[in-house]
Amino acid sequence: MAEVYRYPLKAFTDKTDYLQIDIVEYTPIRNTSGVFIKDSKGTSLAGKPRSRNVNQGKGLLKTILLPMPNQIQDSNSVKYATSELNSIAGAAVGGIIDVMEGGKAFNGGFVSGMQAIGERSKNALDNVSSAVGGLSGAQGFFTRRLASSAVNMLGANISAGQILARSTGEILNPNAEVLFNGVNLRTFKFSFKMIPRSYEEGQQIKEIIKAFKLHSAAKLGSKEQGITNEIGIESFIRTPDIFELRYRKGGGEHPYLHKFKQCFLESVDATYTGESGYATYDDGTPTSLNINLTFREIEPIYDKDQDDAFKSGGVGF
Repeated sequence: MAEVYRYPLKAFTDKTDYLQIDIVEYTPIRNTSGVFIKDSKGTSLAGKPRSRNVNQGKGLLKTILLPMPNQIQDSNSVKYATSELNSIAGAAVGGIIDVMEGGKAFNGGFVSGMQAIGERSKNALDNVSSAVGGLSGAQGFFTRRLASSAVNMLGANISAGQILARSTGEILNPNAEVLFNGVNLRTFKFSFKMIPRSYEEGQQIKEIIKAFKLHSAAKLGSKEQGITNEIGIESFIRTPDIFELRYRKGGGEHPYLHKFKQCFLESVDATYTGESGYATYDDGTPTSLNINLTFREIEPIYDKDQDDAFKSGGVGF
């Protein structure tokens, strides 16, 4: 049975709000789901999305119960980036795609395939010509492109767009647009002030600090017993254990506050002079301590995660 540590030692009841932190064994990505993507050896190297939800005690090592932090907040965000694609480049890209897709026509024979490629190539050139204002516009555009290339060979640093701006006062419309560019992983920072009011409570605080330090540390050696290099030095280090955070009310989930996915503990900062300098009890236990923890979620939050979380009545992730 997993060990349970708590601070304060005797303040939890069936109506208490608190933060529960379960420490569980790390499971490699390829083992968190069924086969998803395979390499040449048939091993799954990509975990299934949503496989890092809190699993409520699988491989449970220890549980730590702490009071509610003074500051509780969540932040959900995704990445966006500005993308520019002028009409000429857009027409060229579209034309290339059309030409490449024309290769499907070879299924009907070589002649029909070549005809399809020819027609699509002509359409692509017509589209590019139209994008720069017809034949005269195309001639002017490519003249400036050649001019910029020629002067750059002499050490200048000027683009066709700059030549266009200097000669006509115009630039190509960049058709700027903000596009979705990925996801962010959430980080949570907690600070706890601990004042031991008895010997037993001081020992609980010590065990809590030791647990955070131990299970956030990298593990020395391969999981396969006995694997070392030729001179007996451990050649591998392994991923630390992971942490599952949950806000609780009594024996159940908190009905309102946000949820967490599995986290790594990135940093543990302990200050043993919490009040006005160094002071300890007779056994050496500091009279006041501060512990700062930084957790990072292992995988992003998806819309289906939020939909599932909303069903519990809370604010989701």
